[in-house]
Amino acid sequence: MCPTLEPSSNQTMRASAYNAVERSPDFVRILFFHCSPPDIERCLHELKRLWSAVSFDAVLTPEQLAECLRLESYDAIVAEHLNSDCKEREVFDLLRQIEKSVPVVFLVHNLKREIVAELILKGAANCLEIDNIGHLPVAIHRALDEKVLRDQRDRAEKDLRRSEARYRALAGNLIYGTCRCGLDGTFVEVNATMMKMLGYGSRKELLAQHLARDIIQDPLRRAQLLGQSGVDVPVDPIEIEWKRKDRAVLKVRLSGQEVFGERGELEAYEVIAEDVTKQRELEDHLRRQAASDPLTGLANYRHLVGVLDSEIRRSMRTGREFALLFLDVDGLKRINDRNGHLIGSQALCRVADVLSSCCRDIDTPARYGGDEFALVLPETNAQEAHQVALRICESVAKDANGPRLSVSVGVAVYPQNGNSIESLLTDADSKLYSMKQRIVLPAESTHSEAGR
Repeated sequence: MCPTLEPSSNQTMRASAYNAVERSPDFVRILFFHCSPPDIERCLHELKRLWSAVSFDAVLTPEQLAECLRLESYDAIVAEHLNSDCKEREVFDLLRQIEKSVPVVFLVHNLKREIVAELILKGAANCLEIDNIGHLPVAIHRALDEKVLRDQRDRAEKDLRRSEARYRALAGNLIYGTCRCGLDGTFVEVNATMMKMLGYGSRKELLAQHLARDIIQDPLRRAQLLGQSGVDVPVDPIEIEWKRKDRAVLKVRLSGQEVFGERGELEAYEVIAEDVTKQRELEDHLRRQAASDPLTGLANYRHLVGVLDSEIRRSMRTGREFALLFLDVDGLKRINDRNGHLIGSQALCRVADVLSSCCRDIDTPARYGGDEFALVLPETNAQEAHQVALRICESVAKDANGPRLSVSVGVAVYPQNGNSIESLLTDADSKLYSMKQRIVLPAESTHSEAGR
C-alpha cells in the first residue's frame, strides 16, 4: 500500500479495492501530489459528480510518488503547482523513468497564461485555477479520452511497424521459403521464395493452398514443428513431402514459431520451409554408393554383412530359415589373360545381371570380392535354395554374349549350416570349393557343365 494522506475515509473508496484491469466508466482512480487535505476533499466532492466511485492515494514527496506509481495503476495525477518548475520536472521525469503514461492535471494558484503554456509544453494534460476545482471532472474526463485515443494510435502504429517488419523479413528472404499461417493452418502471408519453391506465379493462388493445415491442426505434429516436445531433448524439424504446382514431389524441412498479439494471445504461426530435395537425393546416392559395388552395382561386402546380420536376428525372432548362396565365376583368370581385363569386367557384370534377374524383391545379390558373388534368400529352405542355384547356373550358361561363362555355387542354410555370419560364409565357401574341384574346363572357352 502506498504511503498516503487520507481525508475522511467514509467519503472515498480506498485504492486496495481497485482490482480492475481496465478503467471502468463508473470508476476513477486518482493520485494526489502535494495537495492539502481540504483541496483533496473538494476535488473528491467534484469528481463524485461524474463518477460513482472514486479511489485515491495522496503523497507529499517524490519518493512516495515513485513508490505509488511503481506499485499501483492510476487514471490521473492531480498535482499542486507551487510556482517552481522543480516539482513539475520530478513528475514528468519519474513518469518517463517508469515508462508509464498517466495524464497529469495541475492545480495552480494565480493562474497565468504563460504558466499554462509552459506546463502544457512539458506534458501536462491540463491546468486549473485552484479556485475552479469544479472544472476538474471535465478536465480529467477529457484527458482520459485523449489518452485512450493516443493508446489506440500507438498500438496501431506498433502493429503496423511489426507487420511491416515481418513482411519485409518474409519478402526479403531469398534462401528459405517463409509463410505465416492462421490458427487453422491456412496461409496468410508467403514470400517470393516460397512461391518459386512451389512453382506458383501468383501469391493469391498459393494462399489458397492448405499445405500446412494438417500439421498445424495436429497437436503432436504442431508441437514438433514448434520444437515443443515437453521433455528436455532437442526436437528434430518436421520433414515432409509437398507437391509443387506441376505435381512434382518436393521434400521440405519445416520449423516454426508462435506469433503473439499485444495482449499475449496467440495470433498465428510463422513457418520456415527449406527445400531439401537435392540434399536428400545426394544423401541417397552417397548411401547407395557406400553400400554398392562400383563395377556391378550390386551390394558390396559391407552391405552383405549387414543384411546377413539382420536376417540372423529376424530368424531368431521368427524361427524361419534363410539361405546364403556363394558363387564364383569359373575361369575368370583365363578370360582376362585371353581377352583382356575389360572383357573380364564385362563378364562380372553379365553374372551380376543374371543374379538380379533371378532375385525376388526381398533377396540381396552382392559382390563378395574379385570373381566371387553372394545371394541372400530370406525365408528359403535348402531345397528352394538349390533350385535358385540351378536356375542361376542355367541362365549364366545360356547367355549368348561371349566369351561363354559358367559359375560354381555353394549353398548354406541358417541355422542348419551355421548360426553366425562367419560360419555361414565358411560353409558356403567350402561347398563352392568342392563343386569347383569337379569342374574340368576345356581347352577353348566353352561353358562348363558344372552346376547343371
